[in-house]
Amino acid sequence: MAASANIPAPDDLEEGTDAHIDFGKVAQIGRDGHQVVPVVLQDADSGDVLFIGYANDEALRLTFERRSAVLYSTSRNEIWHKGATSGDTLSLVDVRVNCEQNSLLYRVRRDGGGACHTRDANGNSRPGCYYRAVDSPTELRHLDG
Repeated sequence: MAASANIPAPDDLEEGTDAHIDFGKVAQIGRDGHQVVPVVLQDADSGDVLFIGYANDEALRLTFERRSAVLYSTSRNEIWHKGATSGDTLSLVDVRVNCEQNSLLYRVRRDGGGACHTRDANGNSRPGCYYRAVDSPTELRHLDG
């Protein structure tokens, strides 16, 4: 599928080295009426930030019930149990809330090889979603190869 001038193809977005930072993401979530808060997912042992997602009240309740990270997909408009299809689930250590109670921190442990839905050049699950450095407002650089 070809990308338009403004929207890169998924492979270019996830693996490319041209920056396409989505500064409109939070505004779009609000326009679409999603009742969510941002969730930082952090490796409880290393402190590494794995990725950022969103939770609604159902996702938070299911996270506690399953003792595993459950989020709300704002792009698919559905509850998402992280790793349900890949096997890369994230076991819950604890949940924390910020001072204004408008964001959450899920401290987790990886049950599989990774946390990101993308794979490295060898086909392995990436341990987290922050696998590229931003070298300038328009350029990215892979850190894993």
